[in-house]
Amino acid sequence: MWKIDAIVREQKYEEIKDVLSEINVHGITVSQVMGCGIQKGYESIVRGTKVDINMLPKIKFEIVVSSKEWADKTMDAISRIAYTGNGGDGKIFLYEIQDAMRISTGQRGPEAIY
Repeated sequence: MWKIDAIVREQKYEEIKDVLSEINVHGITVSQVMGCGIQKGYESIVRGTKVDINMLPKIKFEIVVSSKEWADKTMDAISRIAYTGNGGDGKIFLYEIQDAMRISTGQRGPEAIY
């Protein structure tokens, strides 16, 4: 089993959610997060004072899939939609999961995530 964490621009949320549904990836967790990277944020004027805004709002998708093939397919779909060619498009992280348990049934392993 594999876990994908994808951190992307807020405005890409609906498109990514739709493409995940199209490729039959349905078990997702979504969070609103703040972060910065190479993009470094931007400058703004607040009440006449220059302010550096370096923590930008992002969306984090957490997805667990049963195989490396599904992980690759999911990562490809997310990166295709999230790509703008500009800094701040986001990151995707992939982790191997050792076990999972469905609390309601006690099922473990890949069966727990279907």
